Amino acid sequence: MDNTSIITQVANPKEEESISSSPDKVSQSNSSLKKHRSRSIFSPFFCCFRNYNDYHVEPPPANNKTLSLPPPPEENGSPPKCDQVQVIPIPSQPPAKFLLPEVSIADYSKNCVVIDLDETLVHSSFKPISNADFIVPVEIDGTVHQVYVLKRPHVDEFLQKMGEMFECILFTASLAKYADPVADLLDQWGVFRARLFRESCVFHRGNYVKDLSRLGRELSKVIIIDNSPASYIFHPENAVPVQSWFDDMTDTELLDLIPLFEGLSKEEDVYSLLQSLRNR
Repeated sequence: MDNTSIITQVANPKEEESISSSPDKVSQSNSSLKKHRSRSIFSPFFCCFRNYNDYHVEPPPANNKTLSLPPPPEENGSPPKCDQVQVIPIPSQPPAKFLLPEVSIADYSKNCVVIDLDETLVHSSFKPISNADFIVPVEIDGTVHQVYVLKRPHVDEFLQKMGEMFECILFTASLAKYADPVADLLDQWGVFRARLFRESCVFHRGNYVKDLSRLGRELSKVIIIDNSPASYIFHPENAVPVQSWFDDMTDTELLDLIPLFEGLSKEEDVYSLLQSLRNR
């Protein structure tokens, strides 16, 4: 198994820049990295509703019944372009058994938020990182490899706030052998009520998709935060997009999103607020 196939990530522009032989690609990467974002609280939300055609995900045929999990595909997504939401039909019916257990008494009145891991909360690399927050050993084909993990700025405050307001679920397209120990180190407060990994995704048109209808929660009370639009392409109307994060220690996106989630935590139907923000 390829080392990188255990982690599902978007491409790091800095790494692309170093290996690309195309001057055009280098120029685009440099200009992207040099941007300094001056942002309002909701600016990440407004600018990141993407054109899902960029991911070459086509609507499945009407007679598509089941999907099997093939070998790991290319990584989900790439830096997105801003455009309107396009809903992709869900290719299969929800299973008889849902992915999540019954809601606990403590979370009964709360909305559910599904939180991505890589490039949303952390960035991980098999290459040594001098300022890594965690170093996680992962066994691959009998050999132990070290994974270097950086925490996104303000992730601790973000997770604590989210745990107070929502039933929080970690849902990552990475493998559990990597993501589970990272979540153990990251979540010191028991914020995540459940953890879902690659095997809980639906493999669709070359991407691991997080099908929210399989959770066992009322969709009008579910929100997903993820840096990859391909991950929530079945339910873009439930999404709060977030920009991919690699190593910018001045990033404030998670902090900026807290007021938005404070509003969403009070909504009986999250579609109303999310739609009103998209329409602005």
